Amino acid sequence: MTSSTATSDLSEEFAAKSGIIPKIQSTLHKYPYLSPLFVLIVAMIVFTMLNDRFILATNLSLMTQQTVIVGTLAIAQTLIILTAGIDLSIGAIMVFAQMTMANLVVTSEVSNVAGYGWPAALAIAAGILIAMVAGGVNGFLIVRFELPPFIVTLGTLSIFTALTLIFFKARTIQGPEMPDAMTWMGTTFKLGPFTVMTGVLVMLAMYGIFAFILRNTAWGTHIYAVGDDPDAAELSGISTGRVLFSVYCVAGLIIGIAAWITIGRVGSASPNVAPNINLDSITAVVIGGTSLFGGRGTMIGTLLGALIVVVFQNGLALAGYDQAPRVLAVGVLVIAAVALDQWIRKVQG
Repeated sequence: MTSSTATSDLSEEFAAKSGIIPKIQSTLHKYPYLSPLFVLIVAMIVFTMLNDRFILATNLSLMTQQTVIVGTLAIAQTLIILTAGIDLSIGAIMVFAQMTMANLVVTSEVSNVAGYGWPAALAIAAGILIAMVAGGVNGFLIVRFELPPFIVTLGTLSIFTALTLIFFKARTIQGPEMPDAMTWMGTTFKLGPFTVMTGVLVMLAMYGIFAFILRNTAWGTHIYAVGDDPDAAELSGISTGRVLFSVYCVAGLIIGIAAWITIGRVGSASPNVAPNINLDSITAVVIGGTSLFGGRGTMIGTLLGALIVVVFQNGLALAGYDQAPRVLAVGVLVIAAVALDQWIRKVQG
């Protein structure tokens, strides 16, 4: 009788796990980008129904250009969040890097620093190098002193914000004051009815590169392993400290490139550009299906997340809504994305 009861219990448990809901949960866990892809498709259909101008080539081109800054920074944020970390200093480092580039390349009458008149290529390289060093500082403090990433990057957010004001005097350097190479990322060309910005192509190329790295290299595997379970990763022979430090350095490289893209997109170098970019990058990553607890997420999901934010803001604006409902919609999306992640993790556990 006991054996029969046990068999019945096992059968019921198996049936429960093989139902439609567990299958959906398992699929979403395996392919985190499916939920943001569904949201993006539904949103585009709804906003097209509300206003047929939404689907016009001019508007679609504008939305891709609006995605480029947050989308590029979100690549760096994804790498960090995959390790169960977070970077609140991304925006401040980007602004400091772009101001460095701009001030090094202009004339003495415009520059706020002692060194000026550099060739554009060297100035861009210097800005990217500074961003890499800044990322390395974050990584070093986190690894060497075992400090929480939230606290470290909250501190460096304030530090780099202050350094920007101290060194560059809050002065905006306009595009005409810089060589064309500095604003090259903002150049556009026609592709059929669409207007394509060079910076968007660079961003998409970076997504492709890092998607490949995460899926097909040992470094990518180690990033997932460290984010999923650092103790188990350490026991399996992975140097978690080196992985974390390298992730923050590579994130700095991406931030430096984003600084160059920002100059092209905005047409100037301003210390006040994109004040909410830190939270926007985290929003894109979370909506894109990357778990804040680390170990699960994809680059394609992050790109979809960045597009979703822009689509909602643009679509609601065309539908006649003001800023408040747009901010509200993004907030609801973030909470829904985190709730979905918790639901999936609970089932998998």
